[in-house]
Amino acid sequence: MKHAKPNRRAPLIALGVTVAVLLVGLGALSLFGGGSSSTAAPDGGPAETKPAKNGTTTTTRPPYDGWVDPASSGEPWGKVPGLLTFRGNPTRSWYGQGMPQNPRVLWTYPKNGGMCSNSTDGSGTSTWCGDGWTGQPTVVEREGRTWVSFGGYDASMHWIDGITGESILTPFKTGDLVKGSMTTDPDGYPLSYKGSRDNYFRILATDRGSAPVELWKLSAYDGVQQVWNDDWDGAGLVIDDYLFEGGENSWFYIIKLNRGYGADGKVTVNPQVVFKTPGWDQELSNLISDRQFSIENSVAISGNTVYFSNSSGLVQGWDITGLKEGRTPTRVFRFWTGDDTDATITIDKQGMLYVGSEFERHNDRSKQVGQMMKLDPTKPDNPLVWSLKDQTGGGKSGVWATPALGDGVVYFATNGGRLLGVDQMTGAVLWEKDLGSQTWQSPVVVDKTLLEGDCEGNLNAYDVSDPRIDPPLKWTVKLNGCIEATPAVWKGRIYVATRGGQLYAIGDQ
Repeated sequence: MKHAKPNRRAPLIALGVTVAVLLVGLGALSLFGGGSSSTAAPDGGPAETKPAKNGTTTTTRPPYDGWVDPASSGEPWGKVPGLLTFRGNPTRSWYGQGMPQNPRVLWTYPKNGGMCSNSTDGSGTSTWCGDGWTGQPTVVEREGRTWVSFGGYDASMHWIDGITGESILTPFKTGDLVKGSMTTDPDGYPLSYKGSRDNYFRILATDRGSAPVELWKLSAYDGVQQVWNDDWDGAGLVIDDYLFEGGENSWFYIIKLNRGYGADGKVTVNPQVVFKTPGWDQELSNLISDRQFSIENSVAISGNTVYFSNSSGLVQGWDITGLKEGRTPTRVFRFWTGDDTDATITIDKQGMLYVGSEFERHNDRSKQVGQMMKLDPTKPDNPLVWSLKDQTGGGKSGVWATPALGDGVVYFATNGGRLLGVDQMTGAVLWEKDLGSQTWQSPVVVDKTLLEGDCEGNLNAYDVSDPRIDPPLKWTVKLNGCIEATPAVWKGRIYVATRGGQLYAIGDQ
């Protein structure tokens, strides 16, 4: 992520929030025909409800003939139990399970000191500690243990025991910060996927004893015209032996992994880049002279369309229907927000896109479109369903945090400390809280509880049993340092790191 150190106390100016339905005169720069996938069952038939053996009922759907069933939004992903990537699934809409009720800090990692290193960017050299945006750990049940894995600002990747906080593997050192969120293989292969600010995206094997082993890496400079930066903030998606990833070099990649096992029983990969495309186009380049086209969000997939955006606000959808048969993906959706759009796109069961955008350029387009929006990709010429604005003063405002979905409500958090509950259908603001400091942590909703941390170190839990009313505070756990990273919730425990230098396990016992 190109933003250097957090503003510890961002100013907040109360704004009237407007709800806008797109009019023809809005003039969206959506020039490419074709829509995204339908939510209907492949055979056109409805879902079927069957009685279960215990007397309850279960709902089954016909097999989905495509990449990702849109109806799986809000559900866990993968063949192994766990929270395996940022926001849990390809639509980036599942946040874990088992929220604690009366939590306290159970342990910290490391037990002493902090995870810190020096890093140099356009602002100079500074010390970074702990973990930040987006920073969600992955959690997976494997070999009778709970594995918690994450990248830290100590320029390392970590795999620790979720019960004890002890290291399972020796940390893997990289050449610079490890920012963003890791991905654990969803099919049970002992593989971790993550990029670093040292310009490499890596695949690491975790079945070689006490130390992880690098099996493959991709340079941000390898065979492309590198634009803007060489970091890898986004959490990759692994589906059917394909890896989908965007880079801060402004390119989007699809990689055939060719996973397997060798004669010694150890996991193997033989990755091949089968598709790559710039995250910008000539029209955007004509509008944005600074060429900040970095892809910093985690790509999302619904139906047969993969979505991502960039630091100049270009939202794209690419059709991957025939990828496995060797057909080249084609772009089927284009929308310009006008400004830096680093927050990951969230997709609901109907295939609608929920997008958070920053407000830094202060151009006419971003003033008009707003910073919180719902897009309908089946209407590529007029996709904006509703939008809300967060445009404070002359500084940076808008949304860095990925929105969350739950019970007909969309939750947004803003740079200035606003936490909003928004009607998913109409865009009406149902309630709003002022947390008083920067909120880059993406909202997490599990078991009728909403988690949102602030930059003063308060991890707050709100009761959203009725999400349409202003939710009361259930509890707060005070941590050391700004909470930028997104918590992972798993079986009664919360795992989250702060800029103070440590990762915390929080739970009832």
